[in-house]
Amino acid sequence: MAVKPDAGRPAQRRRTRKAIVDATTALLAQGKTPSVDDVAAAAEVSRRTVYMHFPTLDQLLIDATVGALSQQLVDRAIDAGRQGDDDVEDRVERMVRALHDVTPEVERLGRSLIRLTVASAGTSSTQDAPRRGYRRVEWIESALSPWRERLSPSQWRRLVAALAMVVGWEALIVQRDVCGLSAADGEELSVWAARAFLRATLQELRERPARRQRRRS
Repeated sequence: MAVKPDAGRPAQRRRTRKAIVDATTALLAQGKTPSVDDVAAAAEVSRRTVYMHFPTLDQLLIDATVGALSQQLVDRAIDAGRQGDDDVEDRVERMVRALHDVTPEVERLGRSLIRLTVASAGTSSTQDAPRRGYRRVEWIESALSPWRERLSPSQWRRLVAALAMVVGWEALIVQRDVCGLSAADGEELSVWAARAFLRATLQELRERPARRQRRRS
């Protein structure tokens, strides 16, 4: 069932998608295999809205299952530092390592989710409407939160997007299938790449006052 999403803002679409997945997760936890009608009722949205975000019920069920298996693990990893810890590099590293800590069964589900999302491309979403990954974006934003006030909106969006490229299922599949890396080597590569983006951002922040001074001179 192909439904075009509305032109709502990305944050609102993410909240709606999260509500749908959370409702599905709760129904699965009750031992039910929910229908689209069950999910729509629990999330207090229409069937059309469910299909707008998830073209097939299988995709929704896999997304909810993967989330249920990984949510607490990653949340705990991000917050595992000392109280008041604002070392973003450490927070991001813990997040990256937690995302790599997947069982073969969860990896299989993740690959299935990628396959279903790619198969539905062009039939259910516009190019600027994310078809998955809201959970990953939330984790990245949580790990980066101590820097929120230091970065401009454009810098924040760019850094979140950059980190989203080097963690998650797509990165894991490239590491395994394209580069032939072991799980351990792939994890270290993601940590290295994430730190490179963070340090490049810090360097940019350090250079910004100097550039302003040169323009004034």
